[in-house]
Amino acid sequence: MRNAEFNDARLVEVYDATCPWSQDDDFFVAIVAEVGRALSVLDLGCGTGRLALGLAAAGHAVTGVDPARASLDAARAKPGAERVTWIEGTSSVLATDAFDAAVMTSHVAQFFVTDDEWAAVLRDLRRALAVGGRLVFDARDPANRAWERWPAEWNRTLTLPRGGRVEQSIEVTDIVGDVVTHAIHYQFDTGEELVSTATLRFRSADELRTSLTIAGFEIEHIFGGWQREAVGEGDGEFLVVARKA
Repeated sequence: MRNAEFNDARLVEVYDATCPWSQDDDFFVAIVAEVGRALSVLDLGCGTGRLALGLAAAGHAVTGVDPARASLDAARAKPGAERVTWIEGTSSVLATDAFDAAVMTSHVAQFFVTDDEWAAVLRDLRRALAVGGRLVFDARDPANRAWERWPAEWNRTLTLPRGGRVEQSIEVTDIVGDVVTHAIHYQFDTGEELVSTATLRFRSADELRTSLTIAGFEIEHIFGGWQREAVGEGDGEFLVVARKA
């Protein structure tokens, strides 16, 4: 199943166990805090709500939007979930001029593979932000070639919070230019095996700059790592901060 780790409740539990709070989340919380206090914040592609809940705990009015019902069900079941407005849907459902800041984390931006998909999302985000509102998101730097390390990095066994173990592995199944397709395999100790596939777009910094400018954003920063290093000197990331013009 495509993107099953977000859409299948069994794999959503694995995803949560695999992705605890990290320096990624600290970065986004800090950037939003620099925009201002007690903001209206959108988390687009909020998944199981880890960052949305952290932003709400920091005092912001947070709206989490995601098309995956299983992920939202997990988010709504977490402590503090009542402080977040959860919406099942895509960027097309966003209200106009509603947010002071918008974030997309966990490389959500790379799931919009075609130029048309990406342009439409950026238009929706610009419409949803108030004038001067900030957009903050991450994307992997294609020059870092992260997909070459995935098989080693994803080869692991997890113990799930509710009991049981699952072996996780990944294989890259196709590379066409800057588009990479992979499959994540989950082998449960019950004998069940599930597979989740995904296709990601690796855009260059120049491509990101151009697309944001066309959509009506002004770029304030593109960092290369979670400690705000220069591009090429950090963690193989693009961490983009842009402002609605």
